[in-house]
Amino acid sequence: MKHQIKNFLLAAGLFCSINIQAQNQVHQQFMTPPPALGTSYNTAIGLRGGETSGLTIKHFFGGSAAIEGIIGLWHHGFTLTALYENHTSAFGVAGLNWYYGAGGHFSARTNNSYYGWGHRRNDYYDNDNFGLGVDGIVGLEFKIPQVPVALSLDLKPFIEVISNGRIYGSLDPGIGVKFTL
Repeated sequence: MKHQIKNFLLAAGLFCSINIQAQNQVHQQFMTPPPALGTSYNTAIGLRGGETSGLTIKHFFGGSAAIEGIIGLWHHGFTLTALYENHTSAFGVAGLNWYYGAGGHFSARTNNSYYGWGHRRNDYYDNDNFGLGVDGIVGLEFKIPQVPVALSLDLKPFIEVISNGRIYGSLDPGIGVKFTL
């Protein structure tokens, strides 16, 4: 009986040791800032101007991978976009990175006007319609050294199917400015 208890305690100790090491590796992978990319930040919050204009938040998880969310407003409508992005150094310049990725969005048109000028997207929507779409993104981002600001220029093409049966697409070029944390 003592031999079985001794073996059980030894196996439990070994299991706990392996589990603690694995947890430390996961914690280091997901909580460490991106390495040597010049991004030097984990999270950024800012604004994007383009067809999808609005509030944006980007968060890095594990090296060069990031997720970005955009809450966009357009005349009589809004969009919720989620993107998965990969970042890579551009031209060997510190703080300058290419990024590319894909994701999706939900859009809706309401009777409320968020700003006062016309928008081509309105031609495809009727009141109270919604759309689901797929998005791509490719861009260039510059994190200004020693200043908590990142500037971006991107192309975010998308296509969406609207609940009234119409299909809408756009190249959606944009510029952005983000405060980095």
